[in-house]
Amino acid sequence: MGRKLAIGDIHGGLRGLVQLLERIDLTPEDQLIFLGDYVDGWSDSANTVTYLIELAKQNSCIFIRGNHDDLAHRWLETGELNQKWLEHGGQSSIDAYRNFSEDEIKAHLKFFSEMFNYYKDDQERLFVHAGFTNLHGPDFEYHETGFYWDRTLWEMALSLNENLQPDHQFYPKRLQHFEEIFIGHTPVTRIGETTPVHKANIWNVDTGAAFKGPVSAIDVNTKEIYQSDPVHELYPGESGRN
Repeated sequence: MGRKLAIGDIHGGLRGLVQLLERIDLTPEDQLIFLGDYVDGWSDSANTVTYLIELAKQNSCIFIRGNHDDLAHRWLETGELNQKWLEHGGQSSIDAYRNFSEDEIKAHLKFFSEMFNYYKDDQERLFVHAGFTNLHGPDFEYHETGFYWDRTLWEMALSLNENLQPDHQFYPKRLQHFEEIFIGHTPVTRIGETTPVHKANIWNVDTGAAFKGPVSAIDVNTKEIYQSDPVHELYPGESGRN
């Protein structure tokens, strides 16, 4: 029986991902759940997608859609350019695809289109890039963009009184649907942390790979944490999203 590993935001930092998987000592029995944002940041955005496509032929992989993945997908498919996207890593993805063939881009479009907005396992654990807003759970969400854009789930967990118990009438209903929730999207470096952070029943696995942090993974059963070196150290001369 292999491990089930949730992996946080990568942002084109393929060297960090490869180093992370080496440190995990990955086996074909391990299942990998990627929490989104594979592109936009370091120069290997397109190469990261190619690597993940090949990795999925060897391991059971679930790819969650991140907001940067959605924006890059829109550009690849229609040429849509979002100014905010360009300012926050999109240009690195445009540059990364310059020498890709039509067939390679076609394979990448298939990869982007087949991502999941969220995934629930058989132990009542949710895996989603950003969060959800509907009090009845993600299955009742009105707009799918919330899954990869909304930050209020994490903000709520950060502000929650730690003494408030799940059976209390004021305990957030959104948190009561799952035993655990694994997210990315909001770097924990914003609160001065460099390893995945646990608040309420949420684990945030985005450790700032787009900036000065590493790519991180967590064994969802044992809570063992694995990390690459800070990704910016693996891309000397580049600025990422700094």
